[in-house]
Amino acid sequence: MIQGMVLLSLSVSVIPMHSRKAVFFTALYVLAIGEGGHKPCVQTFAADQFDENNPEEKAAKSSFFNWWYLGIVTGASVAIVVVIYLQDNVSWAAGFGVLSGSLAVALAVFLIGIRKYRKQRPTGSPFTSVAQVFVAAAKKWRVSETHGGRGICYEDDRRGGSHVKGQTMGRHLVRTKQFRFLDKAMIIDDKDTLSKTRDPWRLCSLNQVEEVKLVLRLIPIWLGCLMFSAVITQLHTFFTKQGSTMLRSIGPNFQVPPAALQSLVGLTILIAIPIYDRVFVPIARKITGHPSGITMLQRIGTGLFISILNMVVAGLVETARVNTATKHGLMDAPKAVVPMSVWWLLPQYVLTGLGDVFTIVGLQELFYDQMPEEMRSIGAAAYISVVGVGSFINTAVISVVQVISSRHGNEWLGDNLNRAKLNYFYWVLAGLSALNLCAYIWISRRFVYKKVENNDERVGEGKESGMGGYLGVKV
Repeated sequence: MIQGMVLLSLSVSVIPMHSRKAVFFTALYVLAIGEGGHKPCVQTFAADQFDENNPEEKAAKSSFFNWWYLGIVTGASVAIVVVIYLQDNVSWAAGFGVLSGSLAVALAVFLIGIRKYRKQRPTGSPFTSVAQVFVAAAKKWRVSETHGGRGICYEDDRRGGSHVKGQTMGRHLVRTKQFRFLDKAMIIDDKDTLSKTRDPWRLCSLNQVEEVKLVLRLIPIWLGCLMFSAVITQLHTFFTKQGSTMLRSIGPNFQVPPAALQSLVGLTILIAIPIYDRVFVPIARKITGHPSGITMLQRIGTGLFISILNMVVAGLVETARVNTATKHGLMDAPKAVVPMSVWWLLPQYVLTGLGDVFTIVGLQELFYDQMPEEMRSIGAAAYISVVGVGSFINTAVISVVQVISSRHGNEWLGDNLNRAKLNYFYWVLAGLSALNLCAYIWISRRFVYKKVENNDERVGEGKESGMGGYLGVKV
């Protein structure tokens, strides 16, 4: 990423004009590659520094995700203010140069502590492990667990010890009843008993099967949050377009840029996260007894509810704006300023920020905590992808709305915002979000959180149930 920023700085300064375009796009591609590798890994690496076997550190990990997101928002907000000021008043090279220097300082600080970090040890491709479970389950689809007193493969040397340097895990997943068809992958049949070594494409451990179940459980949650992302996409599009038609004067000579209102979301997050972490969580903890005050799924669901409220409020404000335009005869003057203060939009920007505090941070924690240890970076990438896929969902909703509305009169989202039916569109999003919340509640009520046990508990349970290790077969 430093290389990309340096190239970007050079492309707007010393590089000859005929080569600037090529260097500029090369810099963007380098930054994209660096961001793609950095963003999913840095958060999981930071969270790995907390020892899950230490109750105090485990409780602090939940708080970490709050402050992590606060740091991201703070950095973005400062960058917007400082970098844009430098680019407008000094030079583009100065703005990009500051960012390059900041990345260099960050890398230096990271390298200073590199010997003291807890590090995840490589365990092979997690996708291979997932594929093995499905293949083994398919091969044994006719095998019955109860027939002939068949046992279950518990042993798994690959997962038996700690994966993180500095932590002693020794933890195994508890067997669950969901996705029972996958359990056949760990049933020991006659062929497995006769074999001297375990074929990983025919017999998988209980831990391996339960890890695949963890991944499958998160897919419905991922789908249930796409509508939330579709809602917050309005922040960069129609919210800004609304603001461009309203009174934005502060004093006699200053006009608030419509896009600058997005900083209100960052300001809301900067205020809300400390209040959430230091006020809400301790109070909720006393009521619920939960270390984080509320569960991760409850936190995400609260954000989904806020997104519904956000669209309802946005629709009401847009109705008031259109009524004001009608009252002053501005319906056919799309470029005219509607005599209504832009600060009427403040509630929907604040609600967007509050929704992020609950749903986005909740998703970060959930996809880290509930993923298998060696797939946590993939979990981070999955939560990040919610935003991108949600944007496509928003585009699809807009296309459908435009087609249906054009068949029954004028398009709802025309160029003339005063004649458009943007308020109707907001209410459509509110309705879809309400349906989505109902589906999410149904999904979350059936969600099974990860359960772990130490080695002694696992062995004891195996002896009591008559399902010990892999009957002497080497793993």
